[in-house]
Amino acid sequence: MTQQLEKFIFQVEEGREGSDGRPSVGPVYRSVFAKDGFPEPIEGMDSCWDVFRMSVEKYPNNPMLGRREIVDGKPGKYVWQTYQEVYDIVIKLGNSLRSCGVEEQAKCGIYGANSPEWIISMEACNAHGLYCVPLYDTLGAGAVEFIITHSEVSIVFVEENKISELFKTCPKATEYMKSELFLFVFLPFSLLTFVANDRLCVVINTAVVSFGGVTREQKEAAETFGLVIYAWDEFLKLGEGKQFDLPIKKKSDICTIMYTSGTTGDPKGVMISNESIVTLIAGVIRLLKSANEALTVKDVYLSYLPLAHIFDRVIEECFIQHGAAIGFWRGDVKLLIEDLGELKPTIFCAVPRVLDRVYSGLQQKLAAGGFFKKFMFDSAFSFKYGHMKKGQSHVEASPLCDKLVFSKVKQGLGGNVRIILSGAAPLASHVESFLRVVACCHVLQGYGLTESCAGTFVSLPDRLDMLGTVGPPVPNVDIRLESVPEMEYDALASTPRGEICIRGKTLFSGYYKREDLTKEVLIDGWLHTGDVGEWQPNGSMKIIDRKKNIFKLSQGEYVAVENLENIYGEVQAVDSVWVYGNSFESFLIAVANPNQHILEKWAAENGVSGDYNALCQNAKAKEFILGELVKMGKEKKMKGFEIIKAVHLDPVPFDMERDLLTPTYKKKRPQLLKHYQSVIDEMYKTTNESLASRK
Repeated sequence: MTQQLEKFIFQVEEGREGSDGRPSVGPVYRSVFAKDGFPEPIEGMDSCWDVFRMSVEKYPNNPMLGRREIVDGKPGKYVWQTYQEVYDIVIKLGNSLRSCGVEEQAKCGIYGANSPEWIISMEACNAHGLYCVPLYDTLGAGAVEFIITHSEVSIVFVEENKISELFKTCPKATEYMKSELFLFVFLPFSLLTFVANDRLCVVINTAVVSFGGVTREQKEAAETFGLVIYAWDEFLKLGEGKQFDLPIKKKSDICTIMYTSGTTGDPKGVMISNESIVTLIAGVIRLLKSANEALTVKDVYLSYLPLAHIFDRVIEECFIQHGAAIGFWRGDVKLLIEDLGELKPTIFCAVPRVLDRVYSGLQQKLAAGGFFKKFMFDSAFSFKYGHMKKGQSHVEASPLCDKLVFSKVKQGLGGNVRIILSGAAPLASHVESFLRVVACCHVLQGYGLTESCAGTFVSLPDRLDMLGTVGPPVPNVDIRLESVPEMEYDALASTPRGEICIRGKTLFSGYYKREDLTKEVLIDGWLHTGDVGEWQPNGSMKIIDRKKNIFKLSQGEYVAVENLENIYGEVQAVDSVWVYGNSFESFLIAVANPNQHILEKWAAENGVSGDYNALCQNAKAKEFILGELVKMGKEKKMKGFEIIKAVHLDPVPFDMERDLLTPTYKKKRPQLLKHYQSVIDEMYKTTNESLASRK
């Protein structure tokens, strides 16, 4: 390791050669911001409830949760609830729950888009020691039912437009639910549409309570399940005149069970303790202060990334801890920029797909602006970027270019954004470098897992040499690489490469009811991520591969590719199929060996001429095979991002002669990628162009 590597990380343990069949491991490193030890959580902050409670005591009149007011069907300004006002509602909700018999450690599901009610429900869970269990259907058909039954949920908050989906789980899910079944339903706004006159409904045993009025359709639907609908105010009155003592919360207590994708198709319940979150908050405070970008009560955050994922959950916990403001979007990605303009957030968190859209939108505007405007923009970009590469901060690099050229980009994000944080999947380097220049703010890329309570690495402000990396570790974890001999990654090489392993108090407490899976990834206190990283000379980490055949798409969704290939392999029109995707694209493509007999029979019946080789090049034949694959995907109720969007037909079967298969006929994925790289590039290019033309 060079001295330059020591700049942002330092060694705390030596590496070792492998023995007894175990792989070698590299040295253990920490962030230099932890030179004097890991930061301790704030005194008295032992739980997520303490995070909120202490901020209410310090900042009772600060705006906490806001949504846009709708006047005559049009969105207006943000209307805010203060920390004290939110606290009062949380206490009322908690008293009503306790008066109905809900006790500590009960599982509370929340099924819906981000909203003030989501946070209020979460805080009620925190107050009374309930396990918050987010429910979301992007994990696939039946995922909500699986989570409810697997986690033994007895309380569910659910968005109104999700009620019908929830009711579909009732026949089976209720077999596992406790006798006291509570279904809380709120409608602040969905992921796709904003709805005024918000409603929150609650099912109590056989009752539903609505925040506002109750529609005839809701009554009829409820009656079919033997439910009665009440107004929300009636439910809150159940706790009037009653005051329940809040249970004592310990750091080791589980505060949430977040379900994440599994290679077998069943989601895994990641148990996260209070300690994991309060430890992470302490690390974020140390990191941001060390980088001179500390959060304050004046910071504002736009909540639109799913609270059902750990990334947004911990970000919002950090804002709550600082007494800062959280405003919610209207649920429509097309209106996101407008919400940004009205809210004017100071911190903007995103997944790469959102930032890709920002980049594409700016490129389209430049192309439409004419030669002179594009020339001026490109010249300003080159000038500022050149100075940033010499080590100047984005503020110092070219204030004149910022004022005359890039200020419009900054205003497009509301005008106050000082940090853009990208996570959940890799951000393309060309997008990252572009935004670092034109957004007039810090653009940071982070890395983490649900199992590591989100943030584990993050790049640092004004460090252009960290472009394309996820930066050094946060200052509350230890990191080491473990060699992967079968992939020729050596953790002890001059350029260390290997599986990223994490140790620290932010780690999860295990998979709920799956001790076997816990033991697979949590070994001797180290979390084995399955991601392959490469230490950079400056101490940052670059993600270069995935140890197992599971990967993320650009929107952050995991894809278990072998499972998909088994399903698509049931299509009679193909003999073999290789499914491919990567973290820079939002959809899957495939290379298939068609069944010659079926393809030729189809061609004869549809008047398509040519021999077998020619048919594999025929556009109509590709459409036929793709249609069969899509049909199978829909029959098996695959998730939308698991459906193949394009296919290449190869008349020559995958074989060992081309080094595409092992002797046991397993697919050699790196070799397949190398062999079909040009085909893949063309499929993505053509499909992306086709999708763009439809918008």
